[in-house]
Amino acid sequence: MSVQEVKNAPVVNLPDGSKRPIEPGWTAADLAKSIAEGLYRKAVGATINGELRDLFTPLNDGDTVCILKPEDKLSIELLRHSSAHVMAQAVQNLFPNAKIAIGPTIEDGFYYDFDIPDHKLTAEDLEKIEAEMKKIADSNQKLVRFYIPDVDKQIKEFKDQGEKYKAELLEEHRDHEPTLYLMQDKDGKTIWNDLCRGPHLPSTNHIKAFKLLKFSGSYWRGDEKKDHLQRIYATAFWSKKDLEDYLHRLEEAEKRDHRRLSKQLDLFSTHDEVGPGLVFWHPNLATVRAVIEDYWRDEHRKRGYDFVFTPHIASEELYKISGHLESYGENMYSAMDIDGMPYRAKPMNCPGHIMIYKTKLRSYRDLPLRFAELGTVYRYERSGVLHGMLRVRGFTQDDSHIFCTPEQMESEINGILDLIDSLMKTFGYTYKAYLATRPEKFIGSVEEWDQATEALKNAAKSRGLECEIDEGGGAFYAPKIDIKLYDAIGREWQGPTVQVDLNLPNRFDVNFIGDDNARHKVVMIHRAVLGSMERFVGGLIEHYAGAFPLWLAPIQAVILPIADRHYEHADKVAAALKEMGMRVKVDTRSETINYRIREAQLEQVPYMCVIGDKELAADGAALRHRREGDLGILNLNDIKVKFKEEIDSKESK
Repeated sequence: MSVQEVKNAPVVNLPDGSKRPIEPGWTAADLAKSIAEGLYRKAVGATINGELRDLFTPLNDGDTVCILKPEDKLSIELLRHSSAHVMAQAVQNLFPNAKIAIGPTIEDGFYYDFDIPDHKLTAEDLEKIEAEMKKIADSNQKLVRFYIPDVDKQIKEFKDQGEKYKAELLEEHRDHEPTLYLMQDKDGKTIWNDLCRGPHLPSTNHIKAFKLLKFSGSYWRGDEKKDHLQRIYATAFWSKKDLEDYLHRLEEAEKRDHRRLSKQLDLFSTHDEVGPGLVFWHPNLATVRAVIEDYWRDEHRKRGYDFVFTPHIASEELYKISGHLESYGENMYSAMDIDGMPYRAKPMNCPGHIMIYKTKLRSYRDLPLRFAELGTVYRYERSGVLHGMLRVRGFTQDDSHIFCTPEQMESEINGILDLIDSLMKTFGYTYKAYLATRPEKFIGSVEEWDQATEALKNAAKSRGLECEIDEGGGAFYAPKIDIKLYDAIGREWQGPTVQVDLNLPNRFDVNFIGDDNARHKVVMIHRAVLGSMERFVGGLIEHYAGAFPLWLAPIQAVILPIADRHYEHADKVAAALKEMGMRVKVDTRSETINYRIREAQLEQVPYMCVIGDKELAADGAALRHRREGDLGILNLNDIKVKFKEEIDSKESK
């Protein structure tokens, strides 16, 4: 370029803040090559004005461009999306009658839905599909974006091919500049295509490490009344090591699956005769829940909460006022006719707490009021998404609603965050916070939103809690702080939430009398720390791999007398431990001591107290821990002190 040409050339903005002239018609690939040959060789895509795009997307004057390499976090989306296309091509190569539906990326991987007439996928099929995928990837096919010039013609072509799902999708998106992605060989011949908006990798040569994980049934559009399809789940990573690490985490997660551990440890059940998504807590897990609930109540009492109970059903009128019937009706159970009036099983606890607040006129001197309830609610979930204790239809929430003045809002949020931190640390979780701000559609004034958002932000800041901003991620009625928990193997779980509600106080006209003797709208803060008890305890089972710490364990210690002459002392030890509130049992079965020790370990009992002649003489027991093994002979007083210290500390061992 001449000096004048450079001066008049289009310019793009780079991540470091610098500007770089480009030639008309340049793509992101051309830009990468102009910066450095090494960058061009590693480039797999780009972000242009914040949007993920193909590497060969044309650039315009003023664009902000970041060239993506495999080490960049966003690039994994390109890898997995392109791997999904390779999988679909492989399936249609092996099963020519197969028709493809959709194949999106999901967290940690991707899936594709197929209609394969007269064939049910097997594990052996997955191996064959993987092998075919490797052939396709190694053939270095190009992924080329193609704008559909004649939508009607393309729809007809899809229908002629029997690709009715593609035809339906294209009809739906005909006005959205629809594109195909063509898979082309080295000579530019199109081998395969799919309707897709992209973006994708420049070629399949980048796809090196992938794994097909499982298959399941699905429905077109997720509608049980529509075509039944077969779904293949898979994942892909940039390196084989990353893939192996992920598969190892999956194996560990499978060992920790709460449904599997429930059978081993006799924890919970669901029953077809009762209905899916309705959990029965067996004595072992009910004990764990009771201990958690007692701890929860103690921590709330310390912080000035009042406990309330509200009915499980309510008149439909209540949910008309709250807006739940209008905005949440599809997730509520059908009305019951009671004395000619429609009643509903409650989906939320909030309206009930408001009813209690409104039983009398409140003064600013009465505030804050902190109502807390372990309230059972019922919400419809499609059967296909129900999952053990983690996705259910009836569950108990640790719900709280704080009614306060605007001036008290920040300190109340701070108190909630303190409670969250205390409880999550006790259970051994680390966490990350997100501040979800005002969405495009919202109720209330901008001023109210700004005030509530600022209170959330300031409360977090005062604690040194960093919040990642989730721009526009708030509910239509509330800005909020969402907490994501990380368990023992690094998985993310939905955690506590704190919301400043700008909706219900208006709908129910919830007020207080201020120091000026005038009525003022109350500030209402929604808060759930554990969330659903079912989901939280189900997650805890996996977090602890079934080995609950001593303070939570259903049976904390089992007493194992070796012979009949040791029974009396075993009963004495058991009685002493029960007197201090411990949950113990004496195992006097005729099996060998090693068998009984092994069985207690399989049942994840934290401690075994073995009693023989030496232990009898020492007025104690030989203590064994489920993981640490033999801890030696301790007298009874020392055993009691040790157990009390561990229970009081709520230490995880």
